[in-house]
Amino acid sequence: MGFMHPLVLWLLPLALLPILLERSNSRTYSWVDMLPSDPLSNLIGLLLKILATFSLISIIIGLAGPHSLEQKVERIGIGAQIGMVIDRSASMDDPFSGGTAEGRVGETKSVAAARLMTEFVNSRQNDMIGVITFSNSAMYVLPLTESREAIQAAIKATAGNSLFQTNIGGGLTSAVSLFENVPDSGSRAIILLSDGGGRLGGDVQQKLREWLQRYNITLYWIVLRQPGGISIFNEYKEIDGEPLPQEVELYQYFKTLRSPFSAYEAEDPKSLANAIADINEKERKPIKYMEKIPGHDFTQLCYIIAALMIALLLGVKYLEFRTWKVNI
Repeated sequence: MGFMHPLVLWLLPLALLPILLERSNSRTYSWVDMLPSDPLSNLIGLLLKILATFSLISIIIGLAGPHSLEQKVERIGIGAQIGMVIDRSASMDDPFSGGTAEGRVGETKSVAAARLMTEFVNSRQNDMIGVITFSNSAMYVLPLTESREAIQAAIKATAGNSLFQTNIGGGLTSAVSLFENVPDSGSRAIILLSDGGGRLGGDVQQKLREWLQRYNITLYWIVLRQPGGISIFNEYKEIDGEPLPQEVELYQYFKTLRSPFSAYEAEDPKSLANAIADINEKERKPIKYMEKIPGHDFTQLCYIIAALMIALLLGVKYLEFRTWKVNI
């Protein structure tokens, strides 16, 4: 049992006042020593005092906000622990080519990605999902969580204004940190969604290679490619010492990882949806996860009990008043 406002419980001693204080009579009698004792009346008077005491106790406990504690129950379902790494560079605000079946012509890359990722989340009820965005640097948006409301809000926020640079290394290393101190459910993945590549330093490459293997993480990379642009699946060779395109260089590095890796290219919302659908099918594995069962709020119950007791006291007072009125 827990309380939202535990300090209010210090008022509980005040509930003893009806028992400690003597009730003043409405009528004054000159002498009652010759009257016989009335145990029934004394008992009823004591019960009324106890009733008043419990009314005050119920009100004070209700003000303290009583509730049962949150519980965690282990469940077995189909899903994965997924870290979403979403590019927020300025080029993500460029419109996606083509349209959709719903007529979304001119939809930007960031808006299309947010929309399809939201649909992806809505179709998977047992996943734990975290969100990282990156541009000039990585931004830690949301840790791994089962809350669909929090996940959807985090993905929706990624469709806002963008910055300029593309720091993929920072986004990926931050995504790996999502899985630290989180028990392995049996299926883990990072979905990297960007419209370009980035060069990773030697230290970052080594860390990613070790961390992805250590935490048993599968990496998926979805490249939002402009039609006629560079394809990471084409063969490229260095000419006159010029470096390979960043996307191709990054793709070749990812292929050297010791952990599972898959890459996709999307030129429009439809091909992006197909890529996400493929990941959706691959990451449907039996997992163990902890379901959080929220505590129950007992505030309303306390007030109902107090109201019933006060109603009984008022009823007794009314009968007492009617009796005196008849006898006057």
